[in-house]
Amino acid sequence: MSQEMPPLDPHPLSEYVAWAGGRNRDPLLGVLKDKLPKDSARILEMASGSGMHINYFAPHFEHLHFHPSEKDIEVFDNIKKLTQEQGNNNIADPVHLDLTDPKTWFDSGEEKTFAAIFCINIFQVAPISIADGMMQCAAHLLQDNGFLLIYGPFQTEGKFSTDSNKEFHETLSSAGVSEWGLKDVADLEKAAANHGLELKEKIDMPSNNFSLVFGKA
Repeated sequence: MSQEMPPLDPHPLSEYVAWAGGRNRDPLLGVLKDKLPKDSARILEMASGSGMHINYFAPHFEHLHFHPSEKDIEVFDNIKKLTQEQGNNNIADPVHLDLTDPKTWFDSGEEKTFAAIFCINIFQVAPISIADGMMQCAAHLLQDNGFLLIYGPFQTEGKFSTDSNKEFHETLSSAGVSEWGLKDVADLEKAAANHGLELKEKIDMPSNNFSLVFGKA
């Protein structure tokens, strides 16, 4: 894979998303190896996109059962294709999950059945308004000692951690799409507090990104 950044394109199957995923998957795997349960458990990925991350992680955790989910059902075939090609028997078929539509957040029988939920690189191209749905959904689905991990670049209290993050924000903003741009960790914390969650850990990651770990307050 080329190290040069392709043109910005947030579509889950774009060259840009594949490039970004290839850069962050190993550091994320390291965090998950530290955080995920050592015993059998169910793990949910929100906004699975092409399925590249969940299929990369799953072979390292044969005792865990991974569940991809996506708003855009057009990517389901790609997720299932990767799962089949890589022989990942611990990944379920993808399910439709729209963070703006509570009717898609699994049925009542799924309540508190996931030990962990993770979501990768979504908020720089998604409106901050979905944070409320994400936190409400996570609070509904997570076990009491479970956690939600959100990975990506963020502002902190209105400030950029590096000049490169500021430049990235300006590049996103210049595209003319109102919801594109780095969101603030404080806004995620506010959404979390509305649903009984709180930021437990903020982990510095390569390329000036963060892994934000939320759990029950």
